[in-house]
Amino acid sequence: MIGRLHGILLERQPPGLLVDVGGVGYEVEAPLSVFDRLPAIGEPVTLLTQLIVREDAHILYGFLRAPDRALFRELLKVSGVGPRLALAILSGVSSDDFALMVEAGDAQALTRLPGIGKKTAERLVLEMRGRLSDLPGAVSTSSGPAEPAAEARAALTALGYSAAEALKMVRAVEAADQPAEALIRAALKRKMGA
Repeated sequence: MIGRLHGILLERQPPGLLVDVGGVGYEVEAPLSVFDRLPAIGEPVTLLTQLIVREDAHILYGFLRAPDRALFRELLKVSGVGPRLALAILSGVSSDDFALMVEAGDAQALTRLPGIGKKTAERLVLEMRGRLSDLPGAVSTSSGPAEPAAEARAALTALGYSAAEALKMVRAVEAADQPAEALIRAALKRKMGA
């Protein structure tokens, strides 16, 4: 199994990457969210990977964060979810936001993700609820350290907003290096002013 690649980024054509590791070029498929955080062509890159072996192909999927790879692996355990759909989900939402939606039972928010219909969204909630807090590096929806945006979304859902609504509220006011408390205040102020 190939669990990690460290090499030079040669190509980036979504959803594919080409990484030179010791003279060998590895083709890797990655969620679109990875492409925003990749270094420039010719620069070093480190990817956490998951190898999927099929009868007709061996496909390597790459991620920059451990929670994203862990969620990808968990998604593959859900009936009817294959690597392509799992990649599409991670392209549409962060692993933290996905966990919030699932834990809140917000199937309607999940249907807004690419390739997710009502039945698949309900299956994701049913099969994954309670399993996501155990993922490596996962943001707990109850306690523990989290990135400020995820912490703010969790607080807003605790106040009664749906996971999707909390996500929208925080994204509308999110700024770099802003603490969770400031995000919560700004989101509530904007919501009350709307």
